[in-house]
Amino acid sequence: MPKHSENRTLPYSAAQIYDLVADVARYPEFLPWTAAARIRSRSPLAERGAGAEVMEADLVISFKVFRERFGSRVVLLPAQGRIETTYLDGPFRYLVSSWDIADRAQGGCSVRFDVDFEFRNALLQRVIGVVFDEAMRRVVGAFERRAQALYGSATGSGPAEGT
Repeated sequence: MPKHSENRTLPYSAAQIYDLVADVARYPEFLPWTAAARIRSRSPLAERGAGAEVMEADLVISFKVFRERFGSRVVLLPAQGRIETTYLDGPFRYLVSSWDIADRAQGGCSVRFDVDFEFRNALLQRVIGVVFDEAMRRVVGAFERRAQALYGSATGSGPAEGT
């Protein structure tokens, strides 16, 4: 149901942003509405390329009166600068998301985030539907602020590109 794509140009290396997004266990430290995170398992995924891994993780999302845990399968593909997430269990009918991160010749990196999901609970779906685009912009903004906190203010960044 709700789909969102976000394209940004950031003044950090692709490796820095990739590492930040791949560090799911630290999401509660900076990501809005993320109350807890737990890595269930992590294992190599050699058939998908050098350094590829698959991780199963639980996140607890807390929004107003709703508090839900959901599990996801996260495929980490560092050689391609790609992170793919699919839904395992919890309050969704489905959830898929991806991050594509690449260095730019001019410096910094380009980041593309895509997400598509639907909640099982119609009330929760309606509540989220009203604020969905703004919520996704806040999520991506939280990653940007986290990068600045971890890596400092970089100069020469271009403006954020629209969706």
